[in-house]
Amino acid sequence: MTLANKITVTRLFLIPVFILFVAYYSKSIEEGREDLTFRFGALIVFALAAIGDALDGFIARRFNQSTKLGRTLDPVADKLLLLSGVVSLSVTNWHAGLPIWFAVLVIARDVLIIVGVIVIHYTAGRVQMRPLLTSKICTFLQLSCVCWVLVDFWSLESRALPLDILIYLAAAFTFISGYQYAVEGIRQLKALGHTTPDADAS
Repeated sequence: MTLANKITVTRLFLIPVFILFVAYYSKSIEEGREDLTFRFGALIVFALAAIGDALDGFIARRFNQSTKLGRTLDPVADKLLLLSGVVSLSVTNWHAGLPIWFAVLVIARDVLIIVGVIVIHYTAGRVQMRPLLTSKICTFLQLSCVCWVLVDFWSLESRALPLDILIYLAAAFTFISGYQYAVEGIRQLKALGHTTPDADAS
């Protein structure tokens, strides 16, 4: 296994560690004995995983270590890290966490895309997915929301207005990009004739 792949696998193992730190910090708040050690731990682990994302990509390109395994695991690690941040910071009791409806929207979009890819692959045998600008903006905004909550040590009673604005922007692009992927998936199915009745259907 290449060094780049080892870093990617390490990033995957860091995700449950991050979730544990988030959960234990939330528990310490619930019990009235806030322990910032867990919060710093969550922040550091998330930062290491994010840095690892840039590092494994650089090593793969610079030292010709690009592999099929790496190209498969890297986006999976990226998505799981982002999802773990959104979901864990929505369902736990951080002082200024993310709203649950935001996590539901993010999950619904990703489920829609995954189901769409499976359906198109099963019916057409191939999937043509091109990266959308709105999807890149969506990922950036979602990541910004997670990072904001992790470093927001000053908001104790409620979320700051700029964070609320950021959340609604991320939600808007989450919906828009999900809609665009759905439209593109339907277009591909229509182009291949998989949305019309079979000619021999009785």
